[in-house]
Amino acid sequence: MTQQTLTEWNDTQNESGTAGPPRCLSLTVRGPWGHFRRVEGNIVKQTYRIIPRTTVAGLLAAVLGIERDGYYELFARGRSAIAIEPVAPLRTVNMPVNTLSTADESMKSLNPRGKISIKLPDPTKPRQQHNYEVLVDPAYRLYVWMSDSHWFETLHETLDEGKSHYVPSLGLSEYLAEITYHGRFEVESGPTDTAVAVDSAVPNAVDHVVPDAESRCQIEESPAFMTVDGGGRTTTDFTSYTYNPDAGPVRVRNPDTAIVDGNTVMFV
Repeated sequence: MTQQTLTEWNDTQNESGTAGPPRCLSLTVRGPWGHFRRVEGNIVKQTYRIIPRTTVAGLLAAVLGIERDGYYELFARGRSAIAIEPVAPLRTVNMPVNTLSTADESMKSLNPRGKISIKLPDPTKPRQQHNYEVLVDPAYRLYVWMSDSHWFETLHETLDEGKSHYVPSLGLSEYLAEITYHGRFEVESGPTDTAVAVDSAVPNAVDHVVPDAESRCQIEESPAFMTVDGGGRTTTDFTSYTYNPDAGPVRVRNPDTAIVDGNTVMFV
């Protein structure tokens, strides 16, 4: 896979037609902890600050009860649009975690002679300590559109009833997420001809960001789209996000924005 330039990223987004979906659902996910492991290998397991688009897709698939590797086309480019707005300051701590191996030789069977037998890591085996960089009190408002009307309506009904097929989490299964559903909103075109304060993270437009001495601005690139392959799944595209770690707006020159529930956001 080759890495695209920022210009190519912008061209791709324009071609996809995902910048202005007709309507969207909006929800806020939050929790006491979150960890979205960066794809780069490292002894310290670092986290993305902005929940990756692929993680949002997985979280929504869990709400809908779609199996692993069964939702990538539903959230593919041109068939979905997602905007991500941090609504709480993004801060992290390093947390040492003792882990047990899940290799076959380190697993222990429970009820091995019964009809139902499960395997768990053997607690008598030596632990291995890893340092995790963990988000503290992360919270994101999400704006989601899918072209598949069946799943779009099902997600709306499921969220509106306060239900979820699987337990939602923020990256790791032990970091449980609380979901607040705001409802369904029409998407209006936002201003594009001036420097605009964008409330969401700004995708693929770092060269349009207007520096501001009064607010901080950071950049990170994270997985955006996936597809099924012989080994399970692989990332096909990344998104470069510019964001304010203090959960404030980012000023962007001539952006392709949308207005949802009074907030200025950018979809990808």
